[in-house]
Amino acid sequence: MTQISGLPNVPRYTSYPTAPHFSVDDAARAQSLLVQSVGHDKPISVYVHVPFCDRLCWFCGCHTKHTLKYHPVARYVGSLAEEIKSFSSILGFKPKLSHLHFGGGSPSMLHLEDAQFLNQTLRGAFSFTDETETSVEIDPNDIIDGDLSAMIALGMTRASIGIQDFDETVQNAINRPQSFEDTAALVHALRHAGIKSVNFDALYGLPNQTRTTILETAQKIVSLEPDRIAQFGYAHVPHLKKHQRMIDDATLPSDAERIEQANLTRSVFVANKYREIGIDHFAKPGDSLTIANENKTMRRNFQGYTTDSCRTLIGFGASAISSCELAITQNTVPTQIYQDLVSNGGATTARGIVLSRDDRIRSKIIETLMCNFEIDFDTLAETFGDVDAYRRIALQVSQAGGLGCCEYSNSILKVVANKEAMVRLVAAQFDAYLDTGASTYSKAV
Repeated sequence: MTQISGLPNVPRYTSYPTAPHFSVDDAARAQSLLVQSVGHDKPISVYVHVPFCDRLCWFCGCHTKHTLKYHPVARYVGSLAEEIKSFSSILGFKPKLSHLHFGGGSPSMLHLEDAQFLNQTLRGAFSFTDETETSVEIDPNDIIDGDLSAMIALGMTRASIGIQDFDETVQNAINRPQSFEDTAALVHALRHAGIKSVNFDALYGLPNQTRTTILETAQKIVSLEPDRIAQFGYAHVPHLKKHQRMIDDATLPSDAERIEQANLTRSVFVANKYREIGIDHFAKPGDSLTIANENKTMRRNFQGYTTDSCRTLIGFGASAISSCELAITQNTVPTQIYQDLVSNGGATTARGIVLSRDDRIRSKIIETLMCNFEIDFDTLAETFGDVDAYRRIALQVSQAGGLGCCEYSNSILKVVANKEAMVRLVAAQFDAYLDTGASTYSKAV
């Protein structure tokens, strides 16, 4: 069991094992297992990564590529299409598509003709249904005069809008100018276009952010009535993301201030009738994510908390991650190398991991804790057989004086009331890889 002190760096646990532990040696075998996991009788999910942005936000922790010209984006779309067609050719059939997510970067940079081309390519490779959910990440600055034609061409049913913070001083510190008025206009255009589900992504722990500024941002967010809100803690990792060096460390809030900011935004959202979902999501009563949370069918994947129950996720594009029950893979990260591999008919998978029984058990424990704040080891044993070694870890975790946020009784490890924000610390106790990669992670709260 890992020793915990202070407010340490731990993974967000959108997967287990986490990306730093993927291996070049496992890439080919993991990719083979991924392909084998796709069947005729079970739906899958797809993630499409568009890494390009027309500005570089200094807070960003994603794999992105800055460009002021559209030609590189159009060329990249061609590579995406070729990768999708190649995967479809290997399968030899069109699996049913449950969830489709366009992430970035800024997928909202796509021009109409390229969005239409991608949609046609995907429909040639996968079987869409009336229930297929298509979410698109949108930068309001990409939408000119409310023109959503390209996003509609992608088949968008859910929009995810990056907010970060509406305070101008904070925006200047992260190079993310975005007015409340432009954001409100985008929300209005989305509703007018018939998009029934709108998600906002916001951050606490940003440079120059104070309780006053974050309170004002939270109040403006709820005034626009998004269906879901994700309020993440900013991950300051300049040793990994060099552009974050543009942020002055002295302007970042302390650990105690981060916690106060998180609590303050939570109070605003809850007061406005949003239901708490996991550690950093909120949703309206009746939203499908709220229902999944209440029914304990909610899951956690690379996009965060989700209603997506598919066990196989196929990622396309540079740095895209794919997963199934037995393996995880990641495409090569550099955009140019990715495109060269596609052009030459080479494998785009750069790293992966084949999951052992121990990996799969720990993954289930961590995901269940992250979603439900508790794990029943008797239920776990029904799937995996003998889990006594993990019961012993649970007992040790509950007795660890440095944690003080969970209890173990009648085979159930449970995070105690009002300590849910600390669940990543509890999950970390089941992470067999943690001590070999902690420097790459973000603050626990």
